[in-house]
Amino acid sequence: MGDDRLFADFVRNRGAALYRYGYLLAGNHHDADDLVQDALIKLRAHWSRVVRQDDPMGYVRTTMARTHVSSWRRRRRELPSAALPDEPVADPGLDRAETSTLAVQVWAALAELPRRQRAVLVLRYYEHLSDAEIATVLGVRRVTVRSHAFRGLEKLRAHGIAALEGVTS
Repeated sequence: MGDDRLFADFVRNRGAALYRYGYLLAGNHHDADDLVQDALIKLRAHWSRVVRQDDPMGYVRTTMARTHVSSWRRRRRELPSAALPDEPVADPGLDRAETSTLAVQVWAALAELPRRQRAVLVLRYYEHLSDAEIATVLGVRRVTVRSHAFRGLEKLRAHGIAALEGVTS
């Protein structure tokens, strides 16, 4: 029963942070929910081992990133649409009063990036991972990470997001 309580405490304490991370990776609420749920199901199955290693958050984040990457392979046949059925939303981690015009611009531009570029930028600038760590999490080479980061930043700059002028890939 102790493992169940520890797992429930972990979910209660870290659930919102995991959701924000999932939202950054996926770019929408529905896929973020799915990423968190899938990762927590996998974590529960391995909870006793992961909690002994004292890194459940790292396990869940890596699982979420890998699940997100594997969804690229499953969705190759889907075609993006120019018209979105939903209105864009602000970062779920921000209070509405904190949401600025720049934040709205960044979210809109980030949502238009290909999934791989968005994942690399989220892992680099939100999770503060190195290129080597991102490569490990996503299961790609470091040169691929750098390429996706460069292309993603260029696309964001092309959207006129001036705050990125000092950011280098």
